[in-house]
Amino acid sequence: MLTLNLNPKTLSPSSFIHKTFVNPKKPSISHQFSNFKSPIHCKSNQITERGILFDTGDTFFRHESATGRDLRVLAAALYKQSKGQLRVLDAMCGCGIRSLRYLIESKADFVLANDANESHRRVILENLAIVERFQGGKKRWVVTHLEANRVLTDCYLQRDYFDYIDIDSFGSDSSFFLRAAFSSLKLDGLVYVTSTDGYSSGGHRPFHSLAAFGAYVRPMPYANELGLRILIGGAVREASVLGYHVTPLFSYYSYHGPVFRVLLRMNRGKLPDNRDYGFICYCNRCGNSQAVSWGELGQIRCLCSNTKDAAPLVVSGPLWTGPLHSAAYIMEMLNLAEEWGWVGNGAGTDLEKLLKRMLEESDPRLPFGYIKLDEVPHMLFYPKICFSS
Repeated sequence: MLTLNLNPKTLSPSSFIHKTFVNPKKPSISHQFSNFKSPIHCKSNQITERGILFDTGDTFFRHESATGRDLRVLAAALYKQSKGQLRVLDAMCGCGIRSLRYLIESKADFVLANDANESHRRVILENLAIVERFQGGKKRWVVTHLEANRVLTDCYLQRDYFDYIDIDSFGSDSSFFLRAAFSSLKLDGLVYVTSTDGYSSGGHRPFHSLAAFGAYVRPMPYANELGLRILIGGAVREASVLGYHVTPLFSYYSYHGPVFRVLLRMNRGKLPDNRDYGFICYCNRCGNSQAVSWGELGQIRCLCSNTKDAAPLVVSGPLWTGPLHSAAYIMEMLNLAEEWGWVGNGAGTDLEKLLKRMLEESDPRLPFGYIKLDEVPHMLFYPKICFSS
């Protein structure tokens, strides 16, 4: 648990909101819970993010994830601008800050804020009470306390579909919720998934990654990228079972945790001919990486070797081998962030750098991973590699 100061502090300045949103109803909420079977005790930890004052209580909260929340909000707002409506299911809402930001900044029409821990109910309600619960006779938000798969499955059975589903899970648990999430998502809807399983991405638990993501992962120099690719690959597999295909709009690795985050768009139809879903192999001799399709299994060799002197190859997969970002979508996010005053003119430097880096990484000509500078002289002995990738 992250212990914070009792005094409010600002995580990131913003000119998007010109006043601090505070909760005028806070003192009147506590009496609603006097009939609970067991008392709920939440300590007060008030902080401000993008001009919104909220309380984390004793929920798990990381201020380092503020950039990840910015990306979520931008994506949800773009969907609302494009489709004219936005219904959000926040499956693991914690203190409710993401749900609150969807309501205020993304202009969500409705948010279902769910957290399995009922002891968080008071702090969630107090935070969301900043936004009127009813508007025009319709509910703007609802709070539930169910296991994530249960709330997702209930929505599917009731045909209550959502435009945007947020699954902020720990470890590799996101793979456990994906099928239920896709079932309760509208076509062309968005799913934001998270993983904190750094052991699997590093190739240290290959059988665990096989069980969680359907990928046998071995140690490679670019573990952070592999973590994103196995997360996307696991989603591709789960969606395909249901007759859907998903494509990543952006992928984001953050050092704290570590945390792997991916925004996916879902549509009907399976991925054609397993395109962008295969294997990656890495040569320990020359440092070259290449994608290998299912049909090429058994014929894998590196260009630096010949039949008499085969180089040892490390193979991981199956996983996502396609682009990690959509350049067009990143540009839309960057433009909206600039419109809101989150980037440009010295504001939101970290967010601006991140979005511009994603834009650069969207180049389809880029190979997998990277080459260390101290490996470049060694690769000069294999000039074929330098000009074949």
